[in-house]
Amino acid sequence: MPTTQDTTGPADTVQDRVDALRALRHAAREGDSEATRRQHDRGKLTAHERIALLLDKGSFTEVEGLRRHRATGFGLERRKPAGDGVVTGWGTVHGRTVFVYAHDFRVFGGALGEAHAAKIHKVMDLAEAAGAPLVSLNDGAGARIQEGVTALAGYGGIFRRNTRASGVIPQISVMLGPCAGGAAYSPALTDFVFMVRGTAQMFITGPGVVRAVTGEEITQNALGGADVHATASGVAHLAYDTEEECLEDVRHLLSLLPSNNREMPPVEHCGDPAERPNDRLLDLVPAQAGQAYDMRAVIEEIVDDGDHFEVHPGWAPNLVCTLARLDGHVVGVVANNPSASAGVLDIEASEKGARFVQFCDAFSIPLVTLVDVPGFLPGVAQEHNGIIRRGAKLLYAYCNATVPRISLVLRKAYGGAYIVMDSRSIGADLALAWPTNEIAVMGAEGAANVVFRREIKDAEDPGALRERRIAEYQEQLMHPYYAAERGLVDDVIDPRETRSVLIRSLEMLRAKHADLPARKHGNPPQ
Repeated sequence: MPTTQDTTGPADTVQDRVDALRALRHAAREGDSEATRRQHDRGKLTAHERIALLLDKGSFTEVEGLRRHRATGFGLERRKPAGDGVVTGWGTVHGRTVFVYAHDFRVFGGALGEAHAAKIHKVMDLAEAAGAPLVSLNDGAGARIQEGVTALAGYGGIFRRNTRASGVIPQISVMLGPCAGGAAYSPALTDFVFMVRGTAQMFITGPGVVRAVTGEEITQNALGGADVHATASGVAHLAYDTEEECLEDVRHLLSLLPSNNREMPPVEHCGDPAERPNDRLLDLVPAQAGQAYDMRAVIEEIVDDGDHFEVHPGWAPNLVCTLARLDGHVVGVVANNPSASAGVLDIEASEKGARFVQFCDAFSIPLVTLVDVPGFLPGVAQEHNGIIRRGAKLLYAYCNATVPRISLVLRKAYGGAYIVMDSRSIGADLALAWPTNEIAVMGAEGAANVVFRREIKDAEDPGALRERRIAEYQEQLMHPYYAAERGLVDDVIDPRETRSVLIRSLEMLRAKHADLPARKHGNPPQ
């Protein structure tokens, strides 16, 4: 006697139903051919095409691909496409699990509704539970207006999950289309933001609102395009000309990151000898403190195979923040760059460095700080715009970091900027220096002008006396061994041994364990 009722007719078989399932999945994936053509005409790929570029071939498993919205009104009840405008699931990148969601601009312009948001919430929860990175491929028109407040509540659920997963799993936002209004806050809450030029924009209020309120005329790209956010606002870490280049670099970044905060970053076999001498450093860095050079060249000479992944290269270029490997192990490098504004610390550099230090500390990435800093940037604009509280962000980030920390003073390190750049006094595990270092409250000329101001003013030959006092200050307080003699520098090293010393030191510190005082959380300066 049958235990189930047959409602499909005598011709219906399991194979028929499997075929119907495949047809349904195919239709959901391919979508409307005209919409696909329009997407390609805009210079953009479809959601599935983007996922195929991001993940290892054939590794993607979709979640809730057949879900449909249940909203009514404004014609929504007559249009209920499978997937509801977002593709969610997981796959692998270099063999390691990664979760992903991708807006499908072909469906409702990628706008977020209740079902759309529920799919994203699901994959975010899975990523946190599985302890795997989350990548969002953003190309949407914001909240689905026809669904009203339920769409806005969907964004709230995303923001809450972004915040809960912060420092737990790496979160990467890839901007491949428009992202306006409150929707822009989700990328801002993630660890890294990638943007594609020409097609991606991010802003809270668009050109129309700006025009109505302020009378200013501006295009979407000029207001919130990739280059604006990569160079002016600092919202985007990197900008690219094509989606292919962008997604390839996302894969590269993921290869440098641990899957979650309970794991160490992946180690790769290195053919670059740990004891390789750095002879080029003798020529790359001028001995004279006032001469410029590009710190990136120094980093390339030190790290494995000269390869490093710089974030925010176009914003605050006076401070370099980059991920690299030393003897196969991932490190975060923070370095003043004398080729940009003399390597001075300012508001933007401080915020850039603080965010990077916090990220590295959250994911067990040791920090190497290369110091060549003349101080904080003086000026009315810097003071009025909060250099004190914003510079304190970098100081707080370093003081709060418990990962292995090594600082190396190449040349000048003056004043408060010396302290902030992970000096021994704020907790660096090892403080090293080259024999070209000058660690002092300020440069010799400025110090002489302050300390001997009255004496110089009253002298018969002020110029000659100033030069003598400058030389005297340099000889007594700025010679390269002054800090080492007082235990503020652990060793003065030959620049040619920089790579080998750093690798040996990091190996010694690999098992470092440090606990912070019991607290709910700190209250960093804002």
